[in-house]
Amino acid sequence: MIAPAVNSIAAEFNITSDLEKSMTLSIFVLAYAVGPLFLGPLSEMYGRVIVLQLSNLLYLFFNLGCGLAQSKGQLIAFRFLSGLGGSAPLAVGGGLLSDLFTAEQRGKAISIYSLAPLLGPAVGPIAGGFIAENTTWRWVFYSTTIADGIIQVAGLFFLQETYAPVLLHRKKKQMIKDTGNEALHTEFDRPDRTVGKTIRIALSRPFKLLFTQVIVQVLAMYMAYLYGIMYLVLSTFPGLWENEYNESVGIGGLNYISLGAGFFLGTQIAAPCQDKIYKALKKRNNGVGKPEFRVPLMIPGALLVPVGLFIYGWSADAHTHWIVPNIGAAIFSAGTIIGFQCIQTYIVDSYTRYAASAVGAATVLRSLAGFGFPLFAPYMYAKLHYGWGNSLLAFLAILLGWPAPILLWKFGEKLRKKSTFAAG
Repeated sequence: MIAPAVNSIAAEFNITSDLEKSMTLSIFVLAYAVGPLFLGPLSEMYGRVIVLQLSNLLYLFFNLGCGLAQSKGQLIAFRFLSGLGGSAPLAVGGGLLSDLFTAEQRGKAISIYSLAPLLGPAVGPIAGGFIAENTTWRWVFYSTTIADGIIQVAGLFFLQETYAPVLLHRKKKQMIKDTGNEALHTEFDRPDRTVGKTIRIALSRPFKLLFTQVIVQVLAMYMAYLYGIMYLVLSTFPGLWENEYNESVGIGGLNYISLGAGFFLGTQIAAPCQDKIYKALKKRNNGVGKPEFRVPLMIPGALLVPVGLFIYGWSADAHTHWIVPNIGAAIFSAGTIIGFQCIQTYIVDSYTRYAASAVGAATVLRSLAGFGFPLFAPYMYAKLHYGWGNSLLAFLAILLGWPAPILLWKFGEKLRKKSTFAAG
């Protein structure tokens, strides 16, 4: 939401450097790289709900702090701290869906779940543009704080615990209280494990997954690239419409509808297709499901990303009618969300019990890219313009995205069988 308001913030706090301007936007996403590393494992110790609610509270307080900030230092610091709280759904969401849904249902569930985090950055700037134009940039933060307060209260009534070890531990404690039988235990109990040891193991797990699991590394790199380009496009969108097409901040923000439309269409097409493909391949495999059955849908996603970037870049460079760059942006965003959904579902299927840690590990690289890409965007477009700048990104998408599905299909199962963390 603050993308269209960045110039207003820069004017108030005397920010002249493009790097510092981009930092006010993307420092939030840098926190997304840090939060999941400990929030995901903590949810595997204490349960999903307590981690989500406390993190959301942290976001609420520091997001309000952003609206009250009196200097650029305060704003950047509060943006980072609010990002730590805001990263909880990214860290915990995949694990929570793993708790609730079977593999046959998981594709649709993850499609709906992943739509909101991607639709938000597309829809948010539309509201942000009109807020910045008609009131003050501070209302960008006040409005999101009010919305989050409503979500926080709703969570108190509707969020229920889903993590099996925590639910069984609660049941055990209740039964011990009722029967007085201290010998009761669950399949997850480890008598030799202390609280300190449990915390140490849980917090080190995402790092182990990231540094030892080739599947997590490969998928995290591709996810990071997709996320990085998405934030690069989001951060440079206002400049294109205001400077090249001479549109006002509010009207320029309406172009984000194309990204939202792409995300929405990509989700609606991918969600039913993913589960249908999975069920058909499982039936052909004598009723045995595999995470690799999520791979076929990655191929159209990998094709759409560079195609969308080429159309968006060269039409913007040629100053064609405004609809053409928007069509390119919609195709790119549809490809991005299809890739995202397949990757996330593959990770959750592969590491069901440790899904939160595995998704948290993959989120680290993705969020670092989301932070870093917008920082060099102004310099890249100044040098290469929209045509060659986006073509460079498209060629990298071909280099990374096209071999990934083939390699996963061929070697994915072999790599999973070597893993001590993977399901089964």
